Formats: sequence, structure tokens, C-alpha cells
Amino acid sequence: MSDPVDTTQVSDLPLEDLVACHECDLLMRRPELAHGEKALCPRCGYEMYAHRYNVVERSLALVIAALLLYVPANFLPIMQLNLLGQSSEDTVWSGVVALFNTGMQGVAAVVFLCSMGIPLLKLLCQLAVLLSIRWNIGRSYGLLLYRIYHHLRDWGMLEVYLMGVLVAIVKLADMAALSVGLGLACFVSLLMVQVLLEVVMSPHQIWQALSGEDEHAGD
Repeated sequence: MSDPVDTTQVSDLPLEDLVACHECDLLMRRPELAHGEKALCPRCGYEMYAHRYNVVERSLALVIAALLLYVPANFLPIMQLNLLGQSSEDTVWSGVVALFNTGMQGVAAVVFLCSMGIPLLKLLCQLAVLLSIRWNIGRSYGLLLYRIYHHLRDWGMLEVYLMGVLVAIVKLADMAALSVGLGLACFVSLLMVQVLLEVVMSPHQIWQALSGEDEHAGD
């Protein structure tokens, strides 16, 4: 169910009852939603809030799945290249090491952070936040970690790395014998799980659960 957010008499409401649209900055009354409902901005149609079922449990399952995929996605061969009788198997980690060994330490550091370091840190932050809600412990630390996670969101660039891999495959396909490895399937799966996690892990429900406003975020 989708309903526009009420914008009437916002000037008379206290600040804690107001919310601004993330897209068009329209100031409006904070909506009260039942399970399964979502609220849309009446000006631009942006989805303001969505009250989803079992947010914590579903998000935990996706985070654990992503962590299980992390190691094979980064350390199993993405592709195998055969050229002039020589073959090589390339992984995400071997690409970072190759850049470092060829004197491009700065580029290697950026690739490592954006494709391996920050995505792992994001997943660990999400796991700690969800566990703090699920077990009702350390919610003040959960608030801090969730803020850190939001600052890291724009720095995890798995989709950019995947695009680079696909471009390399297309360009090398006519020059050498090329075969796709299991690592690529795991990498794509990891990316898809993280995209789904962004959808399922409703931010406003997580913030409310961490601040103690919503004790039923897992329902």
C-alpha cells in the first residue's frame, strides 16, 4: 500500500514530528505506517518510508550470505587467459598484487579499498548493527556503526569493478582463449546480494530500532 505523506499544518508541529524528502526537500508530517505500507512524497513521488516485515532477520540472512560469498568472490579465479601457450588465472586479489608489484602502489591501494576493504567493512558494520538490535545489546555502538556504514556507502564500488572485468573480457575475447571462472559467478552473486540488502534493510526502521523507538523491527 502506498500513500502520500501528509503535508498539512507542518508549521505547528514539533521538529520530531517532521521529515524532509531526500529528493525535493519538501517538509512534511512524519508518517505512521502499518506493516507492509510505504509512504511517498506528494511532490516528487520519492519513497520516503517503507515498513517491511522481519527486517532484522531477513537482513541478517543476506549479510551472512554476502560474507560467505566474499572470500570466493575475491580469491577464486574470475577468468583464465591462455595466450601463446601461456595461461594465467586472475582474481581480484591478484589484480591488486599485480598493480602493487608494477609500481602503482597508489592505484593498488584504491582498488583494494573500493573492491575489497570497504565492502567488507560495510558488511561487518551491518552485521554488528543487526546483532545489536536482535540481541538488544550495545545499541549506542550500533548507532555509531550505522553512521559509519552510511559514510562508507559511496566508497564501495563493486559494480564499477565488475564493469571493468566485463570490459576486459570483451576486449580480450578476440586476442586469446578466455574462460570465465567460478570467482566471477561469486562476485556477481555478492553484488546482487548487497543490492537486495540495500532494499530489505529499511533505514528508518533500523534507526528507530537502534534508538529504541521501534521494538518490533524484526516482526
